[in-house]
Amino acid sequence: MTGGPAGAPDVLAAVRAHLIEHYGPEPQEASVTFLGAPPIRILRFVDVESGVVRYISLGCSAEPMGDPSALVPDPTAPRAELSLVLRGGVDGLVRALAVLAAAPAVEGLVLSEGALIDLGEPLWPGAAFTAVVLRAPEIPDVPLPGDIAPVTVFRAIPVTHTEAAWVRMKGAAELEEAWDEAGIDVTDPGRSAVNPGLTH
Repeated sequence: MTGGPAGAPDVLAAVRAHLIEHYGPEPQEASVTFLGAPPIRILRFVDVESGVVRYISLGCSAEPMGDPSALVPDPTAPRAELSLVLRGGVDGLVRALAVLAAAPAVEGLVLSEGALIDLGEPLWPGAAFTAVVLRAPEIPDVPLPGDIAPVTVFRAIPVTHTEAAWVRMKGAAELEEAWDEAGIDVTDPGRSAVNPGLTH
């Protein structure tokens, strides 16, 4: 954990309070532990009126993202969490989202808007989606004291193998435009893939 006035517990407490402020009362919570990395908690917020379920990681932002081999992490480096939004929710998503959120600690990945993170297997049992693309957050960044970078809660949108190939070729913004043109609801866990005219 980082020392100083805003160590990991303080950062995570600030993120949790920020999420509750925006998404409502105490969420359901699960924790996933990885060898050699801090645990990642997944908070599940349910919007009863809309039926939308938000799965949000808590733990990725405990440390700044950057070179995992650095002896002393740069406290001003970016911090992030992931939010995956699905209409109606699904079973079996928690571990996959935790794996994605642990990527900065395990692999040294820096999460950023437009990034593609490929899990290489279904995000949940029976899902057509094997990767996520990171898009702009729904809520403002979480401010932290001093020179510590704020925490960005990126939206992690599930994508199929074909859509992931399109992101690699043309970028996430073009895929998002294609979704809009096709009227695709990316929160629908059973949605069809947009057809970019690419082969597998």
